[in-house]
Amino acid sequence: MSPTDYPIAWEHPATRRVWTAHMVMNTVGFIGWIAAWVGLLYVLVVFLSPGWVFLFVLPFGYCFYRAVTQLRYFSPGFRMRRILQTYPWQVLRDVSHGLNDHPNVPGKHYGWFEFSNPARPDQSLPLVFSQHIRTEWWHRRMAPRAKAVLKSQIGVIWFAGDPRFIGLVAASTQDEDGPRRMQVLEQRTEVKDGQSVADWGATSEDIERGRRVGIYPAPS
Repeated sequence: MSPTDYPIAWEHPATRRVWTAHMVMNTVGFIGWIAAWVGLLYVLVVFLSPGWVFLFVLPFGYCFYRAVTQLRYFSPGFRMRRILQTYPWQVLRDVSHGLNDHPNVPGKHYGWFEFSNPARPDQSLPLVFSQHIRTEWWHRRMAPRAKAVLKSQIGVIWFAGDPRFIGLVAASTQDEDGPRRMQVLEQRTEVKDGQSVADWGATSEDIERGRRVGIYPAPS
């Protein structure tokens, strides 16, 4: 059964496995950095004198920083699940993208993809990486000077979401039967005075699906 045949992406078995592995690695990473901090403290207290404390300041600080950073991975992970439980997969080829600032998106962002408006297929709407967290893999392949072999790895994009609200992108596995490197993208297009998502053709049902993933747009 094709991944696009499932009514929602979450029903695709490979997708659930990838999301579960993603969250397991988040958890292992967080516990690992906490354990490293405790281990350093144990070595300092049990085996060394207080005079060695200055050598442990940087390692302690780095372990704490990495543990806090690891915590920041959980919120996007749970949002991924909400998106996957709301929208089906689309498998798209040669999706327009860029690392430069998109002209229709104000503020700082870290790259963008454009997707067709479901209500108006001739209209493209950008979704952006709003944070720099875990985007390095994507940036290397989105760069204008990236080697062809790297660019080819995002020649096929899995997309779940609605570009009027939010979306999730993933690269395809080599045999194109599963997603990998899932990332949440946000809709941050500059909206002119008096406009709303209704001007993009969003219905009340579309808006309700957006609310399931935590987006609360003005319907009119």
